[in-house]
Amino acid sequence: MRKILVAGIGNLFLCDDGFGVEVARRLAAVPLPDGVTVADFGIRGIHLAYEMLDGAYDEIVLVDACPHGGAPGSIAVFEADARAAVQDVMAAADGHALDPASVLRFVERLGGYRSRIVVVGCQPAVIDEGMMLSPPVAAAVDEAVRAVMTLVNQEERLHVPSDSGTDCRLVG
Repeated sequence: MRKILVAGIGNLFLCDDGFGVEVARRLAAVPLPDGVTVADFGIRGIHLAYEMLDGAYDEIVLVDACPHGGAPGSIAVFEADARAAVQDVMAAADGHALDPASVLRFVERLGGYRSRIVVVGCQPAVIDEGMMLSPPVAAAVDEAVRAVMTLVNQEERLHVPSDSGTDCRLVG
């Protein structure tokens, strides 16, 4: 049985940055296949990094606000490649400020990960102080839940659609 971690990421005090947290909250309320764990990591990037290093999961789905050049609220699904984003000098590891790209670089520097990582990202509209998602991002939560459910219900490894229409990469 495949073990999959679905990690909601983001700061719910910064409007649309709370997108991943809301998707994780909604996913926690629906039946999931055996072997799928949903967790709200919020701003606890260092905890996510150590969870990834543990090696307990075959595949990881990161759900986050992800600027990808689309219209606000548009969803992009893509495979993360931390190895391409690794930099020689990493910013100080602040456990409450690691964005997904920094988490992946941190994990890579500590020995790497063996899990396949797919990102379900939403183009944010507003990243300002506030606790509500903007209307287009709030409307995209259900689409993201469906995308995650499609990924975790596949018989084989997670498959990223070739027509995802994005070259969004995690570079933070």
